[in-house]
Amino acid sequence: MGAEPLGVYNVVIGLVSWLAIAGKVGLSKAISKRVSEGVEQGAYTSAGVIIIGAMFLVLAAGIILFRSQVVDYVGYPATGFIVLILLAVLLNGLVNALLMGLHLVHVSGVLSPIRTGGRAIAQIALVAAGASTIGLFLGYIVGFVVAIAIGAYYVLRNVPELSRPERRHFESLANFAKFSWLGSLQSSMFSYTDVLVLGVFVSSGLIGVYAVAWNIAQFLILFSGTLQSTLFPEMSSMSAEGNPQAVARIVEQSLSFGGLFLIPGLFGGTLLGERILRLYGPEFPKGATILTLLIVANLIMGYQTQFLNTLNAIDRPDLAFRVNIVFVGTNIALNVGLIYLYGWVGAAVATTTSVAISLVFAYRYVDAIIDFDVPTGEIGKQWFAAALMALLVYGGLYIENTYRFLGHNIAVLFVLITVGAGVYSLTLLSISTEFREIVDRNVPVALPLISR
Repeated sequence: MGAEPLGVYNVVIGLVSWLAIAGKVGLSKAISKRVSEGVEQGAYTSAGVIIIGAMFLVLAAGIILFRSQVVDYVGYPATGFIVLILLAVLLNGLVNALLMGLHLVHVSGVLSPIRTGGRAIAQIALVAAGASTIGLFLGYIVGFVVAIAIGAYYVLRNVPELSRPERRHFESLANFAKFSWLGSLQSSMFSYTDVLVLGVFVSSGLIGVYAVAWNIAQFLILFSGTLQSTLFPEMSSMSAEGNPQAVARIVEQSLSFGGLFLIPGLFGGTLLGERILRLYGPEFPKGATILTLLIVANLIMGYQTQFLNTLNAIDRPDLAFRVNIVFVGTNIALNVGLIYLYGWVGAAVATTTSVAISLVFAYRYVDAIIDFDVPTGEIGKQWFAAALMALLVYGGLYIENTYRFLGHNIAVLFVLITVGAGVYSLTLLSISTEFREIVDRNVPVALPLISR
């Protein structure tokens, strides 16, 4: 398709992500928290559905009312798609929040690849059939609809009988959401502020290249996000007993594996970024430096989100709110200033810097409440394994560039990524007892030299 249609598509998705903040106003996290506490789950579920439904109607009316301004900004007549995508995003957020609150994190985890895979299959099929930009929008909606339908089925099977909510249920959700809404803002700003600001200063083509680099970098943070979703209901139920210190061990585990894929991804993205981007077309490799910077940003975010997850789980959304204020303020200021001065490199630097500053604040707040140890030894082992992997990948890349044994970009990437992943995994298994124990507990079959 080229970079320009991808630029239009990503601007629309970025715009919807911001509108979704107003549609949820922090309710997703509030619903997960209240439902996970196990009291009056049916009433809290009903209250959440009513509020989100009402907010969608208000936003949809606003989009239609200002459709000419929306079209002028996006550069494409996408008003109808924006409304439909917004509805899909809000419903998906509601379903995921209920699944987490009901301790059905395994179902929520399965829905993520279903949603992504369904979207990809639909988009590829529609674009191949000639649908172009419209195919991207329709495929995006299809992926969400499939995931929402499956998730809603499990929610209705497991939630207690829905009951009419009282005023106190709405107030309880609002009391939590008034702090947690900024967490949603932070997430969307981390993912889309740079894209939206770039939409003012640079062409759709450059936005398309930037968005591809961003999507590759975000792929590496999926495990960290899954870890966050898995641990939240457990920490929430433990802290509900009034002892925040009880979650200390879980905090340490979340930090131990927050960078499990991001650390080797940083080495791999730096060495192979140009070849990976070449898969998208000849105009994309110029984003290799951007890709490296964005992987660094996601690596830092992988740890920052674990701390914010902890603050929300122990019912301190007020402190998470302060961290998010720091991120939001620095992110907006740095993106506007650095993009104006340095273009898309400034956008990547702004995102990385703002999340690094917020990480420091998040750590300080958690450390003041919970006595925990940062697992520097475990994290150091991941860096060692990744560095060893990088040496071998660099050697393989040097040999290929010199002698052209394979001579095909996809074949080179397949071999080097497979070898690199294997070296990293085997090295970490050999030097990390904790990683071996985690693998042994979670793999359904006995593994040689690992299973006891």
